[in-house]
Amino acid sequence: MRTAIEITDGVDRVDFELVHSWLKNSYWSPGMPLEKVRRAAKGSSLVVSAHDSGIQIGYLRVISDRATFAWIADVYVDEEHRGKGIARAMVQYAQAHADHLGLRRWVLATKDAYRVYETCGFGPLEEPHRWMIHFPQAPPAQDSGEI
Repeated sequence: MRTAIEITDGVDRVDFELVHSWLKNSYWSPGMPLEKVRRAAKGSSLVVSAHDSGIQIGYLRVISDRATFAWIADVYVDEEHRGKGIARAMVQYAQAHADHLGLRRWVLATKDAYRVYETCGFGPLEEPHRWMIHFPQAPPAQDSGEI
């Protein structure tokens, strides 16, 4: 008998080692260190995970001021569970979360999951020329003072 997929929020049930293994091999955060995965979750306004029979199979996080704007990031579903609507369910869970109701704008970036996010109300930027991005250079190495 198949159990229902459980969608939850909070970090208590998140297996960060598993999430790290997913994200460090993703196209959007290759090589991401475990500590940065943990810090990103800690700084997020919402962390959502999906579980099948107690095993974590999905993850996403929301970065938001909880008043006007939210960015959905790091949406990941374990490969053997893809195509079952789990990413969609996690996004919809986040959109319906009490801490994020009434926002003016939700955004996300994707390379290959347009159809998933369209079912959650997302579409292309209406005025992409108004959006800008900055990729800071790595800070210079600290001079140890040694020659």
